Amino acid sequence: MEILFYDCFAGISGDMNLAAMLDLGVPKDYLESELRKLGELPFEFRISRQKKNGIEGTLVDVVLTQEKSVLASDHHHEEHRSWKEIKRMIESSTLSDEIKDLSIRIFERIAVAEAKVHGVSVENVHFHEVGAVDSIVDIVGAAVCYHYFKPDAVYATPPRLGGGFANTAHGKLPVPAPATAEILKDIPVLTGGFPFETTTPTGAAILAELADKFTLETHLTIHKTGYGAGHRQTEIPNLLRVYLAAVPELEHSPRWWMIECNIDDMNPEMYDYLIERILALGADDVFLTPIIMKKSRPAITLSVLCSEHITDAVASFILAETTSLGIRKFPVSKAMLQRKTEEISIPAGKVRIKHAVHNGKILRSKPEFDDCRRLASEKNIPLSEIYRQINEVLYSR
Repeated sequence: MEILFYDCFAGISGDMNLAAMLDLGVPKDYLESELRKLGELPFEFRISRQKKNGIEGTLVDVVLTQEKSVLASDHHHEEHRSWKEIKRMIESSTLSDEIKDLSIRIFERIAVAEAKVHGVSVENVHFHEVGAVDSIVDIVGAAVCYHYFKPDAVYATPPRLGGGFANTAHGKLPVPAPATAEILKDIPVLTGGFPFETTTPTGAAILAELADKFTLETHLTIHKTGYGAGHRQTEIPNLLRVYLAAVPELEHSPRWWMIECNIDDMNPEMYDYLIERILALGADDVFLTPIIMKKSRPAITLSVLCSEHITDAVASFILAETTSLGIRKFPVSKAMLQRKTEEISIPAGKVRIKHAVHNGKILRSKPEFDDCRRLASEKNIPLSEIYRQINEVLYSR
């Protein structure tokens, strides 16, 4: 399985990510030509090589061609754009749909975080730093680079956030910035290490949207390494390191946990709510098993499979929302087939197909049920007809 692995030992920002992607092999001309599809953004790249503690990496500056000024990490504050404006700009561009969708999802993470921090609706969010041209380039560029590599997955180490205070359009704020802290909620992080900001809201949103897994250890075969340089000179190398690597298709992960409890005295109407909320916390699976307890009393075992970093949140929720007086948890290993998703066109519309792959061979495929249900409803045709059209396309290839 081919992956991108983000080693965020010095944090992550939008420009460091772009620099690491270029260092990893994304052609500059390709990236620029894709970004020109956004329209008349007045920018050009200034790319250079820079050493940090003896390690050479790529440094990226975005030059505003109209103002003739370079935007570094301390962005100018005069450019304010609303979430609606930025979304409209991306949607009206000639970028591919997949790049548009990813760019919008990254921006939306920032919009939702800013709305919560400042107590306004998402529609009324106005971006300051991330509304500047260079931040738009950073985020859309991240989507372009991701789809250039088309990795099967993205892994990352917990990002280092830094400390101290930072000057922003809202005044002097603590590090991490409130929006950064909100974006990285339920994601493992490292605080301190630097007396300044090392992970920006833009970098946090890119990482939160792209990363499938956060880990400090995994089995990798590294094919190539890219270094993206930050603008500050710091005590440790101010670099974002990204590997293009392979992991075994059947990856055994000891960092998964099973959390369970037995319940015999709760209103069964509550289980649907519990499952929905636990999945929203980030659990991978939740299931119920009927059991017989002591005194031949019928009961239910509530089981939750989740990654290590959310076990405390899941356990706290179960203890607060169920009648159970305790939980048990234990580590489990998983063996997983590689999973790939593609979008196909059928007469009724577009449907995502999920493939299970082993040793490069597709073992089985199934359509995304939500897509099938949506098309059946929109076109007012039987669900079985949607499946027939899908099978016709798949079996004709």
